[in-house]
Order: sequence, then C-alpha cells, then structure tokens
Amino acid sequence: MSTVALMWEARAAAGRGNELLEWARSQVLAREPVRRELLRAPQDRVLVVTWWEAAEGVAAELPELPEPAADLITRPVHRWRFESVETTGG
Repeated sequence: MSTVALMWEARAAAGRGNELLEWARSQVLAREPVRRELLRAPQDRVLVVTWWEAAEGVAAELPELPEPAADLITRPVHRWRFESVETTGG
C-alpha cells in the first residue's frame, strides 16, 4: 500500500481569494481522503492537498477537486500527484 498526495493549486481572480478558498473548502469528494489540508499563499493562491492510501500508487483512480468557474480563477488549475517514499518527524 502506498500513500499518495494529490495537490490542487489555483490562483483566484483579483480580490476573490477568500471566495476561492471557501469554494475549495465546500467541495465534496466521492470519498474521504486520509487527510485533507487547505493552504493559501500571496497573489490569492489556494492549495489543497489530499492524502490517500492506494495499492496502485500514483496511477490509482482517486477523486480530485474539479475546476472552479472560469471567472473565479486567472488560469487553469495546476495538479500534481506524489507518492510517499519516506516519513520523518512527529
């Protein structure tokens, strides 16, 4: 079994960062991940990271957040998949 992290990052239209953050927070996935974290960054960027246990690794069929409405973002969403290779710390 592998731990897979899906990363979803979008940049909000000018002045709509809080709206994009709330939109991302309200999205319901087809099933619950092991962990879900929402982060924000300068320039109204929103990052959502979800962690999953998946026997197939990064090739696994996993629920992902959709694209928000085009007027809420400045560019298409960026998406990445990572597979855990080492864990340290608490």
